[in-house]
Amino acid sequence: MDNKHKTLLAGRPVLSSMPEFAYVFDKNNKLVMWNKNLETILGYSEDELYGKDAYDFMEESAKDINAEIISKLFNEKTEQTLEQNILTKSGKKIPVIDTANYVFIDGEEYLVGMAIDISKLRETEEKLQQVITELQALKDQLESENVYLRKEIGNRYGFEKIIGESEPLMHSLYRIKQVAPTDSTVLLEGETGTGKELFAASIHKLSKRRHKPFIKVNCASLPATLIESELFGHEKGAFTGAVQKQIGRFELADGGTIFLDEIGEIPVELQSKLLRILQEGEFERIGNPKTIKVDVRIVAATNRNLEKQIRKKLFRKDLYYRLNVYPVTIAPLRDRITDIPLLAEHFVKRFNRSLGKKIKRVPKKTIRQLQAYSWPGNIRELENIIERAVIVSTGKSLTVEPLLKPGFEEEGQLLPLAEFERQYIIRVLEKTYWRVDGPSGAARILDMHPETLRSRMRKLEIKRPPV
Repeated sequence: MDNKHKTLLAGRPVLSSMPEFAYVFDKNNKLVMWNKNLETILGYSEDELYGKDAYDFMEESAKDINAEIISKLFNEKTEQTLEQNILTKSGKKIPVIDTANYVFIDGEEYLVGMAIDISKLRETEEKLQQVITELQALKDQLESENVYLRKEIGNRYGFEKIIGESEPLMHSLYRIKQVAPTDSTVLLEGETGTGKELFAASIHKLSKRRHKPFIKVNCASLPATLIESELFGHEKGAFTGAVQKQIGRFELADGGTIFLDEIGEIPVELQSKLLRILQEGEFERIGNPKTIKVDVRIVAATNRNLEKQIRKKLFRKDLYYRLNVYPVTIAPLRDRITDIPLLAEHFVKRFNRSLGKKIKRVPKKTIRQLQAYSWPGNIRELENIIERAVIVSTGKSLTVEPLLKPGFEEEGQLLPLAEFERQYIIRVLEKTYWRVDGPSGAARILDMHPETLRSRMRKLEIKRPPV
C-alpha cells in the first residue's frame, strides 16, 4: 500500500466521527473516502460508492454550477459552500448545505467535503411560507370584503341612509348588526343631531319584526299632559276633550318596534307605567281598567346623561336598568371628521335635486373648512349648512360661509390642568383611533415623543376602551 492510501486511511476515523455526511473526492472527481453516514443516507453499499463520480450525486440542472465551484476550489484553494439537492440511489432528492475544502496530501490534491441534511429546515420553511401565503390571501380577502361591505352597506344591511365609513361609525354599525336580530331593548346614546332615529330604523329593518310597524315617538315634543294618552291611548270621555277613543302608540306597534326618542323627557310619574310594559308587556288605556298585552320591542334614545338624571330624581333607576340592556353610543360628528366629505357630497346631491342647482364639486378648501369646525349641532347642523351653501353658491363649486360657533353654546366648565390634559390627549387618541406612533399617530399631533406620550398616558391613567 503506497503512502497516499495510507494517509487517506489514517483520516477515516476522523470522517467516521463526524455526524454529517463526509466525503473525499480526488482531482478527477472520484469518491475515494467517506463516512458511514453517507452510505446510510444515499443507500449505496461500500463497494458501489468507491470510485463513483461526484456528478452522479447531482441534479442535471446543478452540474454546471458545481463544475464552476469545484474548479474555483482547486484553483483558488478556498472553501466553497453551496445549497443544493443530492440524489440517493433510489433517485430521491435530499436538500443539503454542502461545504468543500481543498486538501493537499502527499503530492495529490483532494476535495474534502461535508454536507448537512436540511430536509426538516426546508419542510419548516415551506410550511411557514404556506402559512404566510394563506395569511396574505386571507388579508386580501378581508380587504376586498371590507371594500365590498362598504359599497353594499345599504343593500345588505339596511344602513342605506347612514353615510360614512369612519372607525367610530363602523363600530356603531357593528354593534347595531349584532343586536338587531334579537328582541333585546336597545338604548341609543348620543348628542342631538347625530342621527339616532336612523340607527333605530336600521335596528327595526334588520330585525325579524321588519314587516311589522315601526312607530316613532318624540317624547320631548309631546306635552306632559298628553304623553300618557299618546303612548297608551284613551277611551272616549276619559277626560275633557277625549271626544273619541284613541289607540296608543304601543298598541299600534304590536308585533313591531317602538322608538322612544328623548326618553329622558318622560315625566317621572309616567315612568312606572313604561317600566311595567318593559317587564310585563302590558298596560291599560286611560279610562279603561282592562289590561292590554302587547309584543313590542323598545328602542330608546337620549341625548341626556340618564345617570345624572337619576341622581337628580328625574329618572327612575329601575327603568334605567331595564332600558340599558344593550347601549350603543353614537359618535358626534367632530369625532367622525373623515365622514364629512361623504356627508357633504350626499347633502349636495340631495339639495341639487330639491333646489334645482347644478353644483358639481366640493373643493378641498371647503372640506378642510368643514372639518375644522366643532359641529355642536352634529349632522343635522351640517345638513343645514350645506343647504344654505347650495342656495348661495352661484357656480358649480360649493361655497360655504365662515362657520362661527353659536353664541348659546357654552364653553364648558374650567378644569384642573391635569384633567384638561387628560381629556385633550383622549380626544386626540380617539381621532387617531388610538394610534400612538407613525405619521398619523397621536404623538405626531401632540408634538411629543411616542414614549413620552405613553408615559403621560400611564400617569394620567388613560387606557384604550375595549372594542
